[in-house]
Amino acid sequence: GAVDAANLLKPMLARGELRAVGATTLDEYRKHIEKDPALERRFQPVVVDEPSVEDTIAILRGLSERYEVHHNVAIKDSALIAAATLSDRYIADRFLPDKAIDRIDEAASRVRIEIDSLPEEIDEVERRVLQLQIERTSLEKESESDKATAERLAVLDRELAELQEKAAGMKAEWQTEKDRVAGVSDVRRRLDEAHRELERVTREGNLERAAELRHGEIPDLEQQMEEDVQSEDEPQPTRFFKEHVDSEDVAEIVARWTGIPVTRIEETETNKLVFLEDRLHERVIGQDEAVSAVASALRRSRAGLQDPDRPIGSFLFLGPTGVGKTELARALAELMFDSQDAMIRIDMSEYMEKHSVSRLVGAPPGYVGYEEGGQLTEAVRRRPYSVVLLDELEKAHPDVFNSLLQVLDDGRLTDGQGRTVDFKNTILIMTSNVGSGSGDYQAAVKSTFKPEFINRLDDIVEFDPLTREQIGEIVTIQVARLISRVNDRGLDVELTDSAIELIGNLGYDPTYGARPLKRVIQKKLIDPLAIGILDGSFSEGQLVSVDNVDGELVLVAKPVSVPAA
Repeated sequence: GAVDAANLLKPMLARGELRAVGATTLDEYRKHIEKDPALERRFQPVVVDEPSVEDTIAILRGLSERYEVHHNVAIKDSALIAAATLSDRYIADRFLPDKAIDRIDEAASRVRIEIDSLPEEIDEVERRVLQLQIERTSLEKESESDKATAERLAVLDRELAELQEKAAGMKAEWQTEKDRVAGVSDVRRRLDEAHRELERVTREGNLERAAELRHGEIPDLEQQMEEDVQSEDEPQPTRFFKEHVDSEDVAEIVARWTGIPVTRIEETETNKLVFLEDRLHERVIGQDEAVSAVASALRRSRAGLQDPDRPIGSFLFLGPTGVGKTELARALAELMFDSQDAMIRIDMSEYMEKHSVSRLVGAPPGYVGYEEGGQLTEAVRRRPYSVVLLDELEKAHPDVFNSLLQVLDDGRLTDGQGRTVDFKNTILIMTSNVGSGSGDYQAAVKSTFKPEFINRLDDIVEFDPLTREQIGEIVTIQVARLISRVNDRGLDVELTDSAIELIGNLGYDPTYGARPLKRVIQKKLIDPLAIGILDGSFSEGQLVSVDNVDGELVLVAKPVSVPAA
């Protein structure tokens, strides 16, 4: 009707006739409650912040028993720790403890479904039995007239008898396991009911019944539960399903949500950091000093020897074009945050005007685009674990550097809507070509950037021009990627050493680095391959041999040799 809920509540709240507890988000509070001062005055705001990972683990430990009873599975403590840490690290668009609770709920329901479903091993045997029975039925009609058919029937009967016996034995074992799990679940359910009854009778003042529960039934059930858990940990001859949720189950759920492989999720950060140089050199050729400087800064940060209120690392990459500055940023994103998509790339040539700062952090209230947020702040808010690449930094307006000072110093930035965006889990990489003409990078940096900006960087990393030998290594990497793509089309590609050397010679340019190499591979190798695939010259199952003939790449299709049986 004409009277809204706020006007109905205000008189009763003012007279003290109504006691109310409301829950809302900060945005909704500003939008609906703060605009009505009379209503806002009747409430005492209590801001509930997102709990830390440690607090979330404690919350999960309190909730785990309820989920164990609901799903009838045991939840290990390692699963609770994994749910809190992995969801905090990899799921950026939701908050703790909600996202961690959801991971536990989903992992427990998955284990429960596996227990209730027919195991894959038994299903395969039963499918094979069904296939043989169908074959036997069709052969029975011909058995009288055909001796070979009769012999095949005899073989089928023997195989069927063996498989049916095997299936019956496996089903009996599976049922025994299910019965044992059902017994554990029943004890868990009775224990939960006893705890609930104890709470109820204590409130009602029934001390006699409370004493029976506290000193009799509950200890007996807990002892029985402990014995069941110990027997569960003993090795069993056959295990058709898991009876508990552990960290591996949670990692698989997080992997399915994020698309990051489970092996990457379960790999500890210590392993990543110890072998960081080796892993980076798999993608970045040469640049030993640059890779070493970045790896050392990241290790300092993760060892707790660096200010925790700053980004993980902040670097200014200097050097000529095409020497691996952007590739190193991509490699860092994949190694540290498990995905190339964890790189937020912003082209600073788009921020040459004074007013363009608002695009970075968001327009202020009253201006167009206020609701959209800033390109940098919104990207980091949605993906707090990422590499932020600010490309061609020298082209940005000086006011942009003033915004970056706050990020480099305090690890945070306030957007146009007043929200504080946390940069403490980001690696900040800025690239610049200043000084690449003269080779005097330090003088060029001092003349281009302000001292307060330079002082806040962890390291200024200089990239060397690529040598001819390093270009050859890059050719090998680029060709391997191309072969991988072509293999998906059912083709195989093989390059001779002479062909690889020719590509390196054609693509080598000390001024432009590795960029001309991509153009050479595209023009001399990818384009002829594409034409051959489209016109039918190269078809599935063939081997395309690439050789250097008189300074030109020649592609010849050969049938793949099949080894003799």
